[in-house]
Amino acid sequence: MKFAVVVFPGSNCDRDMYYAVKDALGEEADLVWYKEADLSNYDSILLPGGFSYGDYLRSGAIASTSDIIEQIREAAEAGKPILGVCNGFQVLLEMGLLPGAMLPNKHLKFMCHYETLIVENAETLFTNQYDEKERISIPIAHGDGNYYCDEQTYQTLKENNQIAFTYEKNPNGSVGDIAGITNETGNVLGMMPHPERAVESLLGNEDGLRLFQSILTHWRNRHAINA
Repeated sequence: MKFAVVVFPGSNCDRDMYYAVKDALGEEADLVWYKEADLSNYDSILLPGGFSYGDYLRSGAIASTSDIIEQIREAAEAGKPILGVCNGFQVLLEMGLLPGAMLPNKHLKFMCHYETLIVENAETLFTNQYDEKERISIPIAHGDGNYYCDEQTYQTLKENNQIAFTYEKNPNGSVGDIAGITNETGNVLGMMPHPERAVESLLGNEDGLRLFQSILTHWRNRHAINA
């Protein structure tokens, strides 16, 4: 399986994402500069964390208007797995692939520590290697991670099982304790915590590795069926 890690000016978790796929997962990965990208030959697109364009205007706002965005939309429409972590989640929100918006953390402070997440839907292509309601430990590192949506959108997310992860102890004020959501078709996931920073015991734990293993399992099963 071949992964593209999209790099914007200001991305600073791209190497972490690359390492998670290339070394921990053992699959092919490329760091793809946003201006020179051709995503057509990749099986999955990863949008890493950081501060794209310095978070000017709003986090992810300028990146969401760059030329590569149309290719990401096309990949999403084709059913390819799209993962946006932290700033990548913000980009997915700004470009409209996921509903809602990000606000500053409720205490207006940058936070960087481990949080316990609850797996709310273990049947997505990103979570099939977890158990329903399993508690996992994944680090966060954000200042604008307070997920917001209106009540109608929140009810829709619940009814469609689009809430993939919630916080056990909400650190940032997110609506419904939301830590990660998918689109309606389930092939786009945005989450604030960083699974790529929890892929081996040397880094503290391996709870994040199973997210990438889930993507790989889904891809292998899909191609086995189509073979």
